[in-house]
Amino acid sequence: MSNKKPELFRIPAPDKDDTGYKFYPIVRIGRVVPFGYKRDPNDDEVLLPVEHELILLEVAKQHLKNYSLRDVAAWLSTKSGRSISHVGLQKRVNAEQYKVKEYVDAKRLAKKFRDAYHKAKKLEASRLGLRDPLEEEIDDELYSGLDKTIKG
Repeated sequence: MSNKKPELFRIPAPDKDDTGYKFYPIVRIGRVVPFGYKRDPNDDEVLLPVEHELILLEVAKQHLKNYSLRDVAAWLSTKSGRSISHVGLQKRVNAEQYKVKEYVDAKRLAKKFRDAYHKAKKLEASRLGLRDPLEEEIDDELYSGLDKTIKG
């Protein structure tokens, strides 16, 4: 069994906007170059996105709703000209789903923490006989150690 930490090998899902998908280079961590990426000729530690493969991968994820993993992996291999097994496809899809779930959970927990901090500050002020602090004052205190770009 490998001691690799699986969170290091997750590849994020692409950003989607009105013009289509936006893909980003990623840092190479393992020996295998993931489907949809190629080695950067100038830097062996960076992998560059191969747009047509990544777009086909997004289409393949939609096909998984109606077809088996083996069928979709065979279709993807044929269309892209690059081999991907059904197991590799499943790992890739699961990693992206996990990353989305992780993001949603982190966002929910951050909101709960912020709300709890606001309540604690208001309770503390009422116990000490102080005026209720304004929401902005509490946020300024809460985020004082963070870069302002993270807050907004």
